[in-house]
Amino acid sequence: MSLTDIGARIERARAAAGLSQRALADATGISQSTLSRIISGNREAKTAEIAAIAWETGCTVAQLTGVGTVAERVQCVPLLTTGSAMSGMRQTLLDFLELDAYLDDQAVSATI
Repeated sequence: MSLTDIGARIERARAAAGLSQRALADATGISQSTLSRIISGNREAKTAEIAAIAWETGCTVAQLTGVGTVAERVQCVPLLTTGSAMSGMRQTLLDFLELDAYLDDQAVSATI
């Protein structure tokens, strides 16, 4: 996803939330000139900035960055060795990954 694509997603989210650039900048603590450069694709948004924009616009980080849902991003499943049903194992994996994605969206560092 290019900087221009992310900027366009942020702009759509801002407009859908009914916020001016100034209001979004004030709500997120990002300067209006920096927000304008992010939206135009002239500056990469930092993770904390994307999280703040997502929070204020009611979007998720995934929606703003275009990474898709967790289930769409899962490319493998655990090897079935315990006699458990594969669907149950897949759901457990997705639950953990959804939690991890949620923590990322909230800019919370998760360590194991």
